[in-house]
Amino acid sequence: MTALVLDGKSLARTIEAELAARVGAITRKTGGVKPILATILVGSDPASATFVKMKGNACERAGMASLRVMLPEATTTGELLAEIDRLNADPRVHGILLQHPVPAQIDERACFDRIALRKDVDGVTALGFGAMSMNEPAYGSATPAGIMRLLRHHGVDVEGRHAVVVGRSPILGKPVAMMLLNAHATVTICHSRTRGLPELIGLADIVVAAVGKPRFIKGDWIRSGAVVVDAGYHPGGVGDIDLTGGTERFSAYTPVPGGVGPMTIATLIAQTVEAAESSLA
Repeated sequence: MTALVLDGKSLARTIEAELAARVGAITRKTGGVKPILATILVGSDPASATFVKMKGNACERAGMASLRVMLPEATTTGELLAEIDRLNADPRVHGILLQHPVPAQIDERACFDRIALRKDVDGVTALGFGAMSMNEPAYGSATPAGIMRLLRHHGVDVEGRHAVVVGRSPILGKPVAMMLLNAHATVTICHSRTRGLPELIGLADIVVAAVGKPRFIKGDWIRSGAVVVDAGYHPGGVGDIDLTGGTERFSAYTPVPGGVGPMTIATLIAQTVEAAESSLA
């Protein structure tokens, strides 16, 4: 069996090229004003700073503008909420991203939920999650929405199939489970404390690894012919699944890196462009 490689890097480049044309149309319509994604980084975590820079670079490639808001490590919840309020009120800003994680003294959930729904292009608010789960209009969490777009692009039909999601975070595991359910998959949600996890994974037609632990899931737990989506990325370029035994048994899989990661950023930018278009409607 030759497994289909779910190449997110290539698809992300295609998406960016398509977005550039839409951004051009917006810019002409507004007399030269580009769509803006505002990114908020609290503290100086190197990995978070790298992610914010990557998102800014993607904005530039699509012809958009990015507004980087840098706040000190000692920022309080109140100060961060005030900054989000300022961005919510700024008509030039179409999307707001609060980089996760924030320092421990900040109430991250309160700050996520302060983002206006129309600008929640990263899909992190509880209101946005609820609307998405009910199949109502909302910007889905960027990584899960990117996964779904990647599967659709490669013709992976999830309808009627059994998907096992390993992970329950509010911005990855839970929303991707709801998106799969809305696409008519049968979904089992597991996590690192699930009993009999290897046996449950072995029943899956589609495995989505979102547990956040390097090589936590063993490749030999996954049955032959399954679709394998690894949303993890850890130092050394490894994911949540240990695929050292090879990928030949699977029908399709996402490489790490180059699979899910590029789709997260491409989806974030695409949803910002959509928000900009909606603001002009």
